[in-house]
Amino acid sequence: QVQLVESGGGLVQAGGSLTLSCTASGSIFSPNVMGWYRQAPGMERELVAVIRTGGVTSYADSVTGRFTVSRGADQNTVYLQMNSLKPEDTAVYYCNFRHFRNPVDYWGQGTQVTVSS
Repeated sequence: QVQLVESGGGLVQAGGSLTLSCTASGSIFSPNVMGWYRQAPGMERELVAVIRTGGVTSYADSVTGRFTVSRGADQNTVYLQMNSLKPEDTAVYYCNFRHFRNPVDYWGQGTQVTVSS
């Protein structure tokens, strides 16, 4: 089992910035991938950004150039730096963890990000 604890999120004006963080604990093995998904009201959950062990990243087109995903030195914490936020970025953001060799998805509790216009 892997446990994920998120922090960050909140209310920000359009054009502002926020940083989300998520720390994983439990039965963690490499290689793995950690990242962020989001779900707006009435919409399906979608990928925002992920980062593999070793640093390879992948972003949704809608956030490329504005968001940056990174890992802490311990490799068990993932960050999402969100700049130039737009009202359409408003959603609940979920941290995700997955082992490469046993692709079970683990999810954080979710954190609300609200961007006002």
